[in-house]
Amino acid sequence: MASGQKKNRQNIFLRFFRRIKRTFVHVSFERRNYKDNTLFRYILRELLLYFAVMYLFFFLIFFVNQIMLFMKQLLGKRIPFADVMRLIVYSLPFIIAQSAPFATLTGFLMCLGRMMSDNEILILRASGQSLSKIILRPVLALGIIISIFSFFVNDYLLPIGTIKTRQQLRKSISSNPAIEIERQTVKRLNNSTVIIGDVKDKEISDIVFFGQDPDGEQRIIIAGKSNVDAPKTEGVSMRFNMHDAIVSTFSKKNSKSFDVICAELMILNIFESAVFNFETSVSPQEMTSYDLGKKIKKMKVSPETNKFELNMNVLEYNKKFSLPFASFFFAFLAMPLALIFGKNNGQTIGLIVGIFISVFYWAMMMIGIQLGYRNGFNGLVLMWLPNLIVGMSSLFFYNKLRRK
Repeated sequence: MASGQKKNRQNIFLRFFRRIKRTFVHVSFERRNYKDNTLFRYILRELLLYFAVMYLFFFLIFFVNQIMLFMKQLLGKRIPFADVMRLIVYSLPFIIAQSAPFATLTGFLMCLGRMMSDNEILILRASGQSLSKIILRPVLALGIIISIFSFFVNDYLLPIGTIKTRQQLRKSISSNPAIEIERQTVKRLNNSTVIIGDVKDKEISDIVFFGQDPDGEQRIIIAGKSNVDAPKTEGVSMRFNMHDAIVSTFSKKNSKSFDVICAELMILNIFESAVFNFETSVSPQEMTSYDLGKKIKKMKVSPETNKFELNMNVLEYNKKFSLPFASFFFAFLAMPLALIFGKNNGQTIGLIVGIFISVFYWAMMMIGIQLGYRNGFNGLVLMWLPNLIVGMSSLFFYNKLRRK
């Protein structure tokens, strides 16, 4: 009887001890999770702060560059200031999409470099925290979020801005066609050339037009005085009312054969495509990745497809993905670089290294675009090669960091 009571007491004690043990283990896990979440939020908040500062920095650089570009090209042509401001607003999606990747790299380098210089990283490592768990997780998480946001802007808002820009330019020229006329200039159109003399308001003192007639014969038009009017036909950019005009047409078959026509008044229409070099169809920049992907599939199965044109569409399609998701690759690269080289003056070094890598990446992208458009190099390889180089560099430095 006594032995049975003793066993019951032992069982009660064991159950009580196990319950206490489970309680303390549960509390310790909660404390650890709380600590991990606190560190995750802290690092994420710091990364986001530095990203925002550097985003504003790169945004202003691209914004000022865009303003200077518009001022040079448009204000000199007497386009109203309100129209110029609309064009700048329509270019904002391009500026936003371009700024995000470089702000990610530079901001993350500065943030982690500052934490390294302040020995915050050293304290975390001394406390037994895993760098891949504590630091890499918020870095990659924020990099993915920035990439997705940048992709939305680049894939949806940028085509809208490009379409609006084209429409606004057409509207501005149609309302005042004289803004495209500059005195003492030679203007190249599609298959024609116009030599312009003195210009006063909408009057041109001398004008010479070299082109072709509908039959493909060489044609020269000369007028001593002309007026520029707003077009009355859709698709026409400007209309010249040429007084005392002389038209000379030369035969291709017989160089000695030519016709001369004199007219007191002749009307010459200049089409929009000749002025702006706009394509009649929707350009890849004006399409979303979904629409452009469908177009590429149709081009691949069509026997009449021009391979050079197909490659340009492939290049633009991959650019819609490669540049936005460069933020993820830059975020991964920033962590090992900052922790390896940011021991002293990490914030300053992060800024310098970030700007240097950003310029190098931008140069690779621009060279890739030129090689694709001019030389027909593979568009997929050209657009993803910079990200591949960044990704390989990230793995190299990350492995080097883990060995330390």
